[in-house]
Amino acid sequence: MSGDLLKRHQAVMPAWLSLYYDEPIELVSGEGCVVTDASGTRYLDFFGGILTTMTGHAVPEVVEAIREQAGRLMHSSTLYLISPMIELAERIAGLSGIPDAKVFFVNSGTEATDAALLLCTTARRSNQVLALRNSYHGRSFSAMSVTGNRSWSASGFSPLQVSYLHNGDRLRGVFRELSDEELLGRSAADLAEVLETTTSGDVACFIAEPIQGVGGFVVPPDGYFAALKAVLDEHAIPFIADEVQTGWGRTGEHFWGYQAHGITPDLITFAKGLGNGMAIGGVVGRAELIDAVAVNSISTFGGNPLATAAALANLDYLIAHDLQANAAAQGAVLFAGLARHAESSEMVAEVRGKGLMIGIELVEPGTMKPSPRAAATALEHARRRGVLIGKGGLRGNVLRIAPPLSLSRAEAEAGLAALVDALAASEAELVASS
Repeated sequence: MSGDLLKRHQAVMPAWLSLYYDEPIELVSGEGCVVTDASGTRYLDFFGGILTTMTGHAVPEVVEAIREQAGRLMHSSTLYLISPMIELAERIAGLSGIPDAKVFFVNSGTEATDAALLLCTTARRSNQVLALRNSYHGRSFSAMSVTGNRSWSASGFSPLQVSYLHNGDRLRGVFRELSDEELLGRSAADLAEVLETTTSGDVACFIAEPIQGVGGFVVPPDGYFAALKAVLDEHAIPFIADEVQTGWGRTGEHFWGYQAHGITPDLITFAKGLGNGMAIGGVVGRAELIDAVAVNSISTFGGNPLATAAALANLDYLIAHDLQANAAAQGAVLFAGLARHAESSEMVAEVRGKGLMIGIELVEPGTMKPSPRAAATALEHARRRGVLIGKGGLRGNVLRIAPPLSLSRAEAEAGLAALVDALAASEAELVASS
């Protein structure tokens, strides 16, 4: 049956639409942190629909909110007042940490990036943007233009003039030999030089992920963005924090990824986990930037009653059950166990991340050469052992671990055991084939 579905997929879907696994699977149901495929096989979901299933599958409170709203009204558009949209905007504005914030809702992280770039380029009357190397901000024309990762850049054409900064990578970055303090100083000096040499000065904004998601969960030192923002502030350049993957407590230690750096951004983009699978994204930020568009506009689907009612219930569940604290606790279990395995592994170059956002960088055994085949092999071995994970990184050699934030201790320990076994089997397979 799955073979037939794959043939149908290949016949009508784009060739560039990626599928995981040598034999792709169809997920048909889920509960909590467990999903079931079309053949009835159950898996621990350690990727959460690309960090989107935030509170878990089929959470009763979220399901009931969707059912109730769908039974009343599914759509109206922003030409009319929408109570759940306004309430959700009030909640997010209060949680953002940005004074007097306003919110604009869209349907995805890509659209959120596009909206944030529109706001800043309009307010600053400039198409010059600063971004980070190895970044990912979406698949649209403008979002792709600020993505510093060749694997996800389908076109060299761009509506923007973009200058890329070093990303603070402690394993492979050009400043990796420096101490954290020295890296912060060099990164700030690099930004100042970029402003002086590759821009005309009137830069629209700087956009960055606090932890690079698709880029392989690359984590810069705490304080990295404070060092950069000090330079940005000298030029009144707005900072957009792309919290599409790091937001809502996933890092455990903070509600937003930017908070690890002791700063407040001017705009925050969000999506993914807020809707727990419902299509929703948005931008929250300083009112003067949000209000920068001087013409009439609407959003047909952004902020629609169904998505915002679901997001409200999901956010309520997240906070009521303190899933941020749970992300910190269960993330520590996973991180410690994976780090112990890395000590004796010649294939694991680094385990990094925060909370339930953990990256495992894989190399050819005994070297520091990035190994995409190791990641592909480990992905398959993990699936065979009942755990679904993701992969990414500039070179496709990083495993991405990001379960729902409701992960239990028992599930964390079971998943950890399966992952360690999968890594060991993958390393043995690579060594044997060398």
